[in-house]
Amino acid sequence: MSCSFPARTAGAEPDKPCFTWQSGAYECCVSSPIRRYYRSRSRRTVRGRNPVREGMQVQVFDRMPSVGRKLLMAGRSGLNLTHSEPLDRFLSRYGKARNWLEPAIRTFPPSALMEWAEGLGQVCFSGSSGRVFPTAMKASPLLRAWLQRLTEQGVQIHTRYRFMGWDGATLLFETADGQTSVRADATILTMGGASWSRLGSDGRWADFMRGETAPFAPANCGFLPDWPADFATRHEGSVLHSVGLTFGTRQTRGDLTITSRGLEGSALYALSADLRDRITAEGRAILTLDLRPTLSTDDVLKRLLAQRERESQSNRLRKALSLDAPSRDLLKHATPKDATPLQLAQTIKALPLPLIGMDALDRAISTAGGVRQDAVDERFMLKSRPGVFVAGEMLDWEAPTGGYLLQGCFSTAHAAANGVLGWLESSNSAIA
Repeated sequence: MSCSFPARTAGAEPDKPCFTWQSGAYECCVSSPIRRYYRSRSRRTVRGRNPVREGMQVQVFDRMPSVGRKLLMAGRSGLNLTHSEPLDRFLSRYGKARNWLEPAIRTFPPSALMEWAEGLGQVCFSGSSGRVFPTAMKASPLLRAWLQRLTEQGVQIHTRYRFMGWDGATLLFETADGQTSVRADATILTMGGASWSRLGSDGRWADFMRGETAPFAPANCGFLPDWPADFATRHEGSVLHSVGLTFGTRQTRGDLTITSRGLEGSALYALSADLRDRITAEGRAILTLDLRPTLSTDDVLKRLLAQRERESQSNRLRKALSLDAPSRDLLKHATPKDATPLQLAQTIKALPLPLIGMDALDRAISTAGGVRQDAVDERFMLKSRPGVFVAGEMLDWEAPTGGYLLQGCFSTAHAAANGVLGWLESSNSAIA
């Protein structure tokens, strides 16, 4: 399939610019660039305008055989669209990228994302943790309603188009019928990071944007502990329930799942950026586990002392504190054989777990790295390519799971789409 667009020239009709948008992949564990961009194109755009209704020719190019694959994957366990916590606290979740993303998120905040979903018939609710989901939980009803809206608006979607870079100002694509080229007045690229490549985001686009990107690194990923070789074999699939995690000054709490490779879990993902950076710099990071965060050290000690001395250590831990087999095994390797009850209590409350690596990049829920802040302007337009905008996980930012990833993608796409409208208006004015 091929598709071409005439370039705008002097005398061209000013209110009908050509516009193309390329989806080389789906963003971050979690949202489709098509939806991300067109949410912003179909509602809440500059001055409430709708580019399609104004006569703009909007084309979408996606490298996969069907759209929405990563969004559907993200919705398998419940589509966590955003989070309902106060906005200032919400913004703090973006760490080093907060100042960069804050204008976009304040312009298109969580309330706007919920309003958009509800406009597609997907009523949202906030769970006990503050995470926001559509009542249907799955992504498929939202995706169907979204695509129907785009079809009704005349948006054309082309699949199996892999973006291969530029030839001057022309965009190059590889298709089933060979290479084709596209000319457009404006382009938004949202080709994702470099994880879950089977869903489209393989990061290959960075090869033709080398001077504008930071290296990819896993984010929201599993970690590889320095524990006995047979530990994972014996406990794979087990869950350490409601444990406290501390790294430096940061603390989280939640469940950790033991995998064949190491540990996974949202509480760990929240610390992943700091842990990754320490491992990269020093070769390891010491994560501290609190196996009983609701008890004080004194409480733990009293419970241990109440057990009969003739009981084995394993039985005392099980009866006094309901510690499961993986937790008892961790304690066994972290304490001497003749550990006193006080030593056990102290280790239960602060068990050091060395981490020596991250899980594979392709297995990460999302990735750090991508197009750097200094490579784009405040509208997310590439400084090196006027008229080309970037949004979503393709940009160099990261955030924990919990709705922050999808919100960041929607908000940056909304900002980029508004940037397109403003840029086209200024370009038309210059031609006139």
